[in-house]
Amino acid sequence: MRVMFAAVSCSSSTIPRLFLFISPRLFLSCSMFLAVRAARRSAGRCRGFWRSSVREGFQQANLLILPSRLANDFEDFCHRNPAPLPLLYRSKPGETSCPPLAGGADVRMDVSQYCVYEEGRLVKTISSLQSYSPLSSSPDLMSEMVSFYLGCSFGFEGKLREAGVPVRNVEQGRNVSMYRTSISCIPAGTFHCHLVVTMRPVPAALLDTAVEVTHLNPLAHGAPVHIGDAALLGIQDLSKPDYGDQVDLQPGDVPVFWACGVTSIEAVLCSKPPLAFSHSPGHMFLTDIPDSPDSTITNTPRLKPSPELMPLCFPISQNPLLYSLASKAAVERIRQLEMIIGEDPGQRGIRALFVQDELLRSCLALSHSSSVAITTGFPTHYMHSPPDETDGPPGAIAIATMLLSLGKDVTLLTDRRAVEMTGAMVDEAVRTGVLKAAIPVVTFEGSGPEAAQNFLCHHGDTSKPRFDHLVAIERSGRAEDGNYYNMRGINIKHLVDPIDDLFIAARTISGVSTTGIGDGGNELGMGKVKQQVKSLMPMGEVVACDVPADFAITAGVSNWGGYAVACGLYLLHTCRSHRRYLRKGLGQEAAPTSEQLQDWSSCLPSVEKEETFLSTLVRLGIRSGKTGNLGMEVDGLTFHPTHSSLISRLLEGTLGSAQIS
Repeated sequence: MRVMFAAVSCSSSTIPRLFLFISPRLFLSCSMFLAVRAARRSAGRCRGFWRSSVREGFQQANLLILPSRLANDFEDFCHRNPAPLPLLYRSKPGETSCPPLAGGADVRMDVSQYCVYEEGRLVKTISSLQSYSPLSSSPDLMSEMVSFYLGCSFGFEGKLREAGVPVRNVEQGRNVSMYRTSISCIPAGTFHCHLVVTMRPVPAALLDTAVEVTHLNPLAHGAPVHIGDAALLGIQDLSKPDYGDQVDLQPGDVPVFWACGVTSIEAVLCSKPPLAFSHSPGHMFLTDIPDSPDSTITNTPRLKPSPELMPLCFPISQNPLLYSLASKAAVERIRQLEMIIGEDPGQRGIRALFVQDELLRSCLALSHSSSVAITTGFPTHYMHSPPDETDGPPGAIAIATMLLSLGKDVTLLTDRRAVEMTGAMVDEAVRTGVLKAAIPVVTFEGSGPEAAQNFLCHHGDTSKPRFDHLVAIERSGRAEDGNYYNMRGINIKHLVDPIDDLFIAARTISGVSTTGIGDGGNELGMGKVKQQVKSLMPMGEVVACDVPADFAITAGVSNWGGYAVACGLYLLHTCRSHRRYLRKGLGQEAAPTSEQLQDWSSCLPSVEKEETFLSTLVRLGIRSGKTGNLGMEVDGLTFHPTHSSLISRLLEGTLGSAQIS
C-alpha cells in the first residue's frame, strides 16, 4: 500500500501542524474533515456536544489529568496495562493543547463534562476546567498538571457497523455499559486498581467479524479480552453497570467485553492522588485521527495486519459460556496436527469418527484451565497381570508434562487395582527425565452421582470444583448396558473402576470441561460419537462407549492424541493473540522469553523420551494392545518406524512455528 506524509496546517499560527501517515484514499477526505473539525471544535466549546454519540470516523480519547509528580508512575501503569490504557499522548506539564491528536484543541474546554477528584473522591462534575475555582484563582496550578490521552472503544464502533455488526448501545440510544471486574491490573508506583471493561452484545455468527475489526484498532483497545459469561470476570449482574447504561442483549447475542479506558478513573479512586481531572464516562475527547488502520499517530507503532495473525474465535464451554481466541496461524498448525494423528495405519476405520477442531477446542479449554485430572488405563489383556496395554499412559504423561510446564496443577486418576503400577510409572518417568516433577496418583473410591460430586468438588459444593478439566485417554468406557468391553467384545467390567461417573457428573457442574481421546470408540468420552461408532466400527453396537466428553479427539493410536494435545498447548502459548486473551490484555505483549520457549519445548514429546517411557512400561509387564506382545510396540505397531516417525512429524509441525504470534 502506498503511504503519504501529510502536513495539515491549522488556521492559528500558534498551533503546531498535525502529522499523519495516511493512505492516498484517505488523504482528500481527511483534509476536508480536519478543516471542518477545527471550526466545529470551537463552536462545540460553547454548546458542549462532544459526547459518546458523536462518532464521525475519528478516534475518541479518554482523558486523565494528574499532578506532574505522578506522571511517570501513571505512564508506567499504562505501559504495563496496554489494553485498557493505550496511551495516545502524554502532555508536557501545563500543556493544554495536544498537537499530535487535535489541532486547535484546548483540554480545559474540549470535553463536555469533566469529573473532579480530590484525594481519590469524586467531588463534582463541571463543564469546563476553567470554571474550577482553584484553577481560575491559581493559574499556576494547571502548570503543574500533566494530561494523558488514552484510546477509547468508541473509536471502533463505526467500523463495526460498516462490517455489519450491530452496535446495540447505539441502536438503543444508550451509553455503552461499563463494569468493574475482579481482575487486578499490574500495579506501577502508586497506581493500582481492577480492570474496567465495556460490554457490547454481538450476534454469535458475527463474533469473528467483531474480533477482526477491533483487533485492527489497537489504539481503541484492540480485540476483546473476554467473550462469554460475565461472572468469569467477577461481574454478577449485567443489568447493573458501574458506569454508563444498561444495554440489552437480543436473542442470539453473546456478551463481548473489551478493556476500557475508564480503568484510569478506577486507578484514581484506588490510588487517591490529591487532585485529578478526567472526562465523565461517555463524554469523550474527540481527536482528528481517523478510526482506520490506514492511519496512525506519528511515533506510535502501527499494527501491520497479517491474515495469518488475525485472531479467530471458538466456543469452548457452554456452562459457563466461554469463547477463546487464537491466531489463524496457530489454528492452522493445530489443524495440521489433527490431520497427522488421524492417520490409520492399523486400518481400524477411525477416520469415520473424526470431528474437526476437537483437538483445537480441547487445547483451548485446557489452556484456560488451572487444575486438570488425567485418567488412563485399558485392561484389555484380562488374562495377564497386569492387564493394561501400552496405549494410553505415554499420551497421559505427555499431556501432564506440558500442563505442568504451563503452571497447571495435574493429578493422575487410576483404578484401585493399578495404583502401585501407576505410581511406579510416574516415579520412573521422573527418574528418566520424561516427567519433570512427580504428580499425585489418586483413585475414585465410590460410585454414583453423589460420590462423583463429592470427589470433584470441595465438600461436594459445586461452586468449588477441585478440577476444571478432566481428560481420559485410552480409558475403558462404559457401554449402554453398563458393562465395559475391549474391541473383541469381551466384558472387562471387573477390572474397571466407575470413573465414568465423574465425567457424567462433570456435565452438571459449571466450569468443569471434559476431553476424551480414543482410537476405537469404546474409550471413555467417545460417547460423543456413539452413533458413528455403532454404525461404522467393528462390533460397534456392543462396545460403543455411552459416556460423552465435551471434546472427543480421535486418533490412529490414542497416544498420538496425547502427543498432539501437548503440541497444541505449546502452539497456543507461543500465540500472541491467545496469550493476550488469557491475560485480559494486561502485561507487556512481548513474545515468550527464550527461557520460556526452552522450558516449554523441552516438555514436548520426543522420540527419545517416548522410547524411554515405552521401555519402562515393558519392564513393568505392560503389553501391546492389539497383539499382546511384551515388546516395543503399541497397538501392534512397532515403535520404530511407525511411532517414532509420527512423533517426529508432530514436532516438525510444532517447533517449526515457534515464533507464531
